[in-house]
Amino acid sequence: MILIACVDSKWGIGYKNELLVRIPSDQKFFRTTTTGNVCIMGRKTLESFPGQKPLKDRVNIVLTKSDMTSKGEEIIVNSIDECLEEIKKYPDKDIYVIGGQSIYEQFLPYCDKAYITKVDREFCADAFFPNLDTNDEWKISVEGEEQTYFDNTFTFLTYERV
Repeated sequence: MILIACVDSKWGIGYKNELLVRIPSDQKFFRTTTTGNVCIMGRKTLESFPGQKPLKDRVNIVLTKSDMTSKGEEIIVNSIDECLEEIKKYPDKDIYVIGGQSIYEQFLPYCDKAYITKVDREFCADAFFPNLDTNDEWKISVEGEEQTYFDNTFTFLTYERV
């Protein structure tokens, strides 16, 4: 499984159920990378999407403790074990963990790669991604060129479990 996120300099990922920043090249990378594959997310992440609708052209699996029913466009699971069982149905697809904080924390042990867009700026955040820089089990395997979008400097990084 693969984690994918855009983080700030303190590994913040969101504030009040919204992204901290929208960078078109990051959003394009996310869309291109996850399209045609499986995305695992929490209920709040689903609710943050426009119209609270699942992502197009992907298998959307929502892990929630809430009593939520599927509208037919997403698969609802109520435990990690149920989710791990569900993803076995997609052996030919990559599995992406797309948030939020609790989902990233719960699935970190099951992942071996992370695509991180790291923004060199600290935003006001109330949701965070696990800090892979301080985790001895993870190392940067690919570091892209530093880029700028308006006043945001960012880098595409790939982390791998060692």
